[in-house]
Amino acid sequence: MRLRRRSAATTQAAPAEPVAPTDAGTGPYDADDLDLESDATFADHVDLGGLLVAPPPDGIELRLQVDEVSGEVIAVVLAADDGALELRAFASSRGGDLWAEVRRAIAGETAQHGGTANERSGDFGTELMTQLPVTTPDGQAAVQPTRVIGVTGARWFLRATLLGRPAVEPEDAAHWEDQIRSVVVRRGTGAMPPGEAIALTLPPGAG
Repeated sequence: MRLRRRSAATTQAAPAEPVAPTDAGTGPYDADDLDLESDATFADHVDLGGLLVAPPPDGIELRLQVDEVSGEVIAVVLAADDGALELRAFASSRGGDLWAEVRRAIAGETAQHGGTANERSGDFGTELMTQLPVTTPDGQAAVQPTRVIGVTGARWFLRATLLGRPAVEPEDAAHWEDQIRSVVVRRGTGAMPPGEAIALTLPPGAG
């Protein structure tokens, strides 16, 4: 596994309907519910502060999206030749419904740019499928599909955005979904308004 830093690019956030909170038997996980020091299940996870991510399988590269101005890590990206997965975590109020708010916001923004957004039911609950018209680097018109998944924890919300093949062929995206299930969210104990991004950091030893 190689770790790369990438400068931030404009990215469409993704919303969706309320998703049932995670339970103790399935991921994504809440760090407060785990003993990360002694549980071997998470020993090889890459510690990125607010998110702990399992090393991806061969052919998928772990990258960090870094804001060019502030130098802050704003997203985790797992990228392969045929697709990618972007992970971001946000604070949420206990019992809140941030996913529904995000879904409406993304659907509205997508429509403003001439795209479409439709809901579907998946293993994580309600997902949002979008089609956004874009211009390729060589000037050709194209459509960028995304599949947005939302997972609500006790006081956090995880947004996972799939692009490329896993966005248009959900039936063949099992290994991408496994990456989402393996994520550990570490919100911290400090007061945070709903919707504030949970801070991400470079892993220990990263330059």
